Amino acid sequence: MNWNNITLTIVFLSLAGPGIVGNILVFVRYVHNSALGTEKKPLDLILIHLAFSNLIIICSTGIRDLATVFSFRNFLGDIGCKAAVYLARMARGLSICTTCLLSVLQAVTISPRTTIWTKLKPQTSFQVLPFLLLFWIVNVLISSNLLSYIKAGSGLNRSVVATYIGHCYMLQSRHIIKWFFLSLMTLRDVIFQSLMGWSSGSMALHLYKHHKRVLYLHSSRSANNSPPEIRATWSVLILMACFLFFYWVDFIISFYTGFTVAHDSILLNIKTFLELGYASFSPYVLISRDVHVPNVLRAH
Repeated sequence: MNWNNITLTIVFLSLAGPGIVGNILVFVRYVHNSALGTEKKPLDLILIHLAFSNLIIICSTGIRDLATVFSFRNFLGDIGCKAAVYLARMARGLSICTTCLLSVLQAVTISPRTTIWTKLKPQTSFQVLPFLLLFWIVNVLISSNLLSYIKAGSGLNRSVVATYIGHCYMLQSRHIIKWFFLSLMTLRDVIFQSLMGWSSGSMALHLYKHHKRVLYLHSSRSANNSPPEIRATWSVLILMACFLFFYWVDFIISFYTGFTVAHDSILLNIKTFLELGYASFSPYVLISRDVHVPNVLRAH
């Protein structure tokens, strides 16, 4: 095992292990809420879906990385490579859409009741299901081109130009197909990130107004004990900041490697960190801001 594989193993284990544990805790906590709670909250279903999407990202990326680290030539094969890369890309899209939905829902929740946005707030988890179903349809279709252009390294002709993505290779597609799916991905990301930007700005403005009101209160108890909706808003804003950081750095590196067909081990390790980063860190943002998560362990 060379130094590059050792570095990749360290990066993977340091993110995948805690990430799986954290997402399982969030998943179990909100499934527990939905199963035993009398009121099915939309937020619970969104967080369950986000944790599930993160687990798909970690597991599918992890299988590919393990095959790379231990040089298992026939471990995945073409079908395994297609499944691992496709699931990782699709789940990443689901994570983008779900994070956006979470942000918009929180912005609508804390908006003044007199505004028109409160009419758009879903009252039950069943009203969120059509959005989640739409996310699955959109991302399944947008990622479908990968099924034709992903190949395992063991069965690849060395004369073929392809992009190395960790044990697997992505063949060069025709420009019209490449730009069509790239345009769809860009359109999806622009729409959902624009909604994130609007909702984040709305929440930041609300927190600023709340902070100004708190300054009038001289009681430290009132200042320190923020209402639950304020704590939830801070959690969503921190998630937005984490998401935007990992997304844009990964986008820049992917753009560079995709158009230069570069095979740089350092860039691949950085991409692995970025691919797993948000999926691994986001559950701990929710756990750190939610004092009720440990109650799940006591309940069991």
